[in-house]
Amino acid sequence: MPQTNSLADLIAYLDASPSPWHAVQSTVARLAGFDQVDEAAAWVDVPQRGYVVRGGAIVAWTIPDGASTTMPFRIVGAHTDSPCLRVKPRPDTSSVGWKQLGVEVYGGIINNTWLDRDLGVAGLLVAADGSTTLVDVRTPIARVPQLAVHLDRSANDNGLILDRQQHLAPVWGVGTSSPGEFARWIGEQAGIDTAPAWWELCLYDVQGAAVIGADESMLASGRLDNLLSCWAATSALTTASPSDHIAVIVLNDHEEVGSSSATGAAGPLLETVLDRLVVSRGGSSDDFHRTVARSMCISADNAHAIHPNYAERHEPGHHPVINAGPAIKINANQRYATSAETAAAFQRACEFADVPWQVFVSRNNMPCGSTIGPITSTRLGIATADIGVPQLSMHSARELCGADDPTHLANALTAFFD
Repeated sequence: MPQTNSLADLIAYLDASPSPWHAVQSTVARLAGFDQVDEAAAWVDVPQRGYVVRGGAIVAWTIPDGASTTMPFRIVGAHTDSPCLRVKPRPDTSSVGWKQLGVEVYGGIINNTWLDRDLGVAGLLVAADGSTTLVDVRTPIARVPQLAVHLDRSANDNGLILDRQQHLAPVWGVGTSSPGEFARWIGEQAGIDTAPAWWELCLYDVQGAAVIGADESMLASGRLDNLLSCWAATSALTTASPSDHIAVIVLNDHEEVGSSSATGAAGPLLETVLDRLVVSRGGSSDDFHRTVARSMCISADNAHAIHPNYAERHEPGHHPVINAGPAIKINANQRYATSAETAAAFQRACEFADVPWQVFVSRNNMPCGSTIGPITSTRLGIATADIGVPQLSMHSARELCGADDPTHLANALTAFFD
C-alpha cells in the first residue's frame, strides 16, 4: 500500500492547535471537499462527506456511493484536549511587585514541566451577547518562575514539591494588577471592541514542534497526547476510499478530565450523529442497532514507550519503542477496550499498510490509565481496539515520540478505513 501523509503537516497542525477549539479549526482546514452540517437543522440530503462541530469536538464522515441503511461504521476516535493550565474567570492577582494570573490545573499535568516555560495563551472568548471569538496569543506573555536552588537546597536530592494553588501561578507583568485588566488585554489581542464576559483559555509553551536528534529520529512538541492521533485520524479520513462501510472520525473534548460533558466521549454526540446518518438515509431504529452491531471503533491515544532511565517501571514482556509502529493497548481489567478480535483486526490493517505494530501492557503493580475507548464501547456497545503511538514524557508541557510513528499510525488508520 502506498505511504501517505507528511510529518511537516503534523508539525503545522500541532503548532496551530494550542487549544481544543483550535484543534477543531485545524481539522476543518484539512477536510477539503467536506460540508458542515448543522446539528440544529433537519438532516435532509446529508452530504456523503460531511462533518459536525460542537465546541472543542468534531465528528466527520465519508459515506460510499449506494450505502445501504445498515452499512456498518468504521470509527476512529481521539481527543482534542491536553493537560495544561487554564486561566480562571477572575485571574487578576498581584504580589510583592509582580502581576500574576490565577490559573486552574486542567487534567493530570506534570507540575514541574510548566516551570520556566515561555507561555502564550489561546482558546475561546465569549461576549455578553453570547458571540464567540477564538484567540491565540503566540508571543510569550507569562512564565511560572522556579525557586532558585539557593532558596531550596534540598530540591535536587529530595524532590521538588509544588503546591498547585500556590506555586503554579504565572507572572505576566510587574506592578499591581487592576480588576478586569486581563479581560481588557485579551479582548484587545483578539481584536474585539469590548472585554469578553467569559472565556476558556489555555496557557501553552510557545516553543513549536520540532524534529530533534542528531539522526532526526524524534519529534518533540506540546500536546502530542493526543493531537498526534487527531491529525492521523483526519489524514486517514481524507485519504481513504471506503466501499463497504462508512468511515467516521470523532475527536472528543474533555478526555483528560473524564469525558463527562456534552462534547466528551461519555456524552451523546457520536451516538446522535451515527443515528442521524442512518435515519437521514431512510433507516429505522432497528437499522441503527443492526449497523452498530456490525461496526468497529479504533480508539487512538498515545501509549508509553519504554523509558531508558526507568525501564523497571515497564512490564518486562512488553516494551514498546519509538519508530517501531503503533502499540495495541491491552488491559484485562478493561481500562482499555481491546479484545482479542479487535486486536487482530487492527493487526490486519497494519499488515495491509506494511506498518509495524507493537503491544503495550502495564505492570500489575502500576496503575493503568484509560482512554475514550472503554467509554465509547460501553455507550454504543461497539467492538473497540485501543491503540496509540509510543511516547515519552506523557502529560509534560513538552512530549517526545518517534519521527516515523505518526506516519505509521496515519497509514494504518487509512488501511482500517479502506
